[in-house]
Amino acid sequence: MQVLKFGGTSVGSAERMQALVKLVANPHPKIVVLSAMSGTTNALVEIANALYNKEPGKANELIKKLEEKYLTEVAKLYKAEVSLNKGKQLINYHFDYLRSFTLDMFTSNEEKAILAQGELLSTALFHFYLEEIGVKSVLLPSLNFMRIDENEEPDLTYIENNLQLELAKNQEANLFITQGYICRNAFGEIDNLKRGGSDYTASLIGAAIRAEEVQIWTDIDGMHNNDPRVVNKTHPIHELSFDEAAELAYFGAKILHPTCILPAQKRNIPVRLLNTMQPQAKGTIITSSNHNTGIKAVAAKDGITAINIKSGRMLLAYGFLRSVFEVFERHKTPIDMITTSEVAVSLTIDNATNLPAIIKELEAFGNVEIDKDQAIICIVGDFSGEKKGYANKVFDALKEIPIRMISYGGSAHNISVLVNGDQKKDALIALNKGIFNYN
Repeated sequence: MQVLKFGGTSVGSAERMQALVKLVANPHPKIVVLSAMSGTTNALVEIANALYNKEPGKANELIKKLEEKYLTEVAKLYKAEVSLNKGKQLINYHFDYLRSFTLDMFTSNEEKAILAQGELLSTALFHFYLEEIGVKSVLLPSLNFMRIDENEEPDLTYIENNLQLELAKNQEANLFITQGYICRNAFGEIDNLKRGGSDYTASLIGAAIRAEEVQIWTDIDGMHNNDPRVVNKTHPIHELSFDEAAELAYFGAKILHPTCILPAQKRNIPVRLLNTMQPQAKGTIITSSNHNTGIKAVAAKDGITAINIKSGRMLLAYGFLRSVFEVFERHKTPIDMITTSEVAVSLTIDNATNLPAIIKELEAFGNVEIDKDQAIICIVGDFSGEKKGYANKVFDALKEIPIRMISYGGSAHNISVLVNGDQKKDALIALNKGIFNYN
């Protein structure tokens, strides 16, 4: 069985939903994971914000606007009167549910329930369309099997056991439709896997059923060697290892959610990145194999904060770095890069939510300096073999770019440098020219 995930653009209109039939309506057994229609989650966040701010009138206006968008698409999606009526009834149900939140106090748990409506709508609308055109499918409620634990990590054992129970109810079916992103938490409340979590859903399902392949369908033909939004000339990478893809996803390649790789990697399930607009394109296959050595791609991560701690207490001291790391652990803030000297340690974070409290604790160790609006440029490939010349090629390409930090050697797949955010574009262009020979 395969797992196919389609993002918001792929289900963003009636026309796009209708086009999906060519990709899913075949005898091969599959589970199809759908995101919300493009723009829906952002609209639902706006509605939730209005409710938090005690603006029920504004919330109702936003709800009405989103409802009208769905009614317009439903009118285009269905031809049969019975299907059209089912679609309208579905929309009435979900939007009446949204309006119910304007009548009472609003909490964070209710926000999660609001954000879940997009995926519940897209999957049901697509299921009704398949039904109308005579394609048999089963609507598989992800809230019946997708769960996170007390640490907000997926409970793979629970997912595996309960997904198998759901599939066993329809043993003759070849096509299942389910929701990405949404789940339940350890208390049984509606929750989610955070933004971009539909990729994660697909990978977790693939791991749970030992799928033959997980396919992530987007609007670009695979992982590219550089950011096509920033540089003019890029090319798709046909083969990547799990480790290389994970590095690229974590450090800014938007086509793939950073958490997607691990579940598939644990079960050695290939992940294929494909383009719904060009389904004939080869895309990118991600496996456990390293097909080629050398530099394969670069990616960039914005919104980075660099923290430098200078302290004479570091000199010949053991336990110092542990004490520093414990500060970030207490504030649940991951570290991206780290470099050390005899009297200083520099590191970066991409989440500055708890920065004031972190600084206050770090000041007990020494002088703390902060640089905001930085960018990490990540150069990825298989450097496990003969490494001669790779570093020189990277730094020669970046010779005109001021570099704040360098991380090299911690991974056989990654060279990372930190630059000012306003230098990111220049750095990517320079690497595209210096490494990939694109002018």
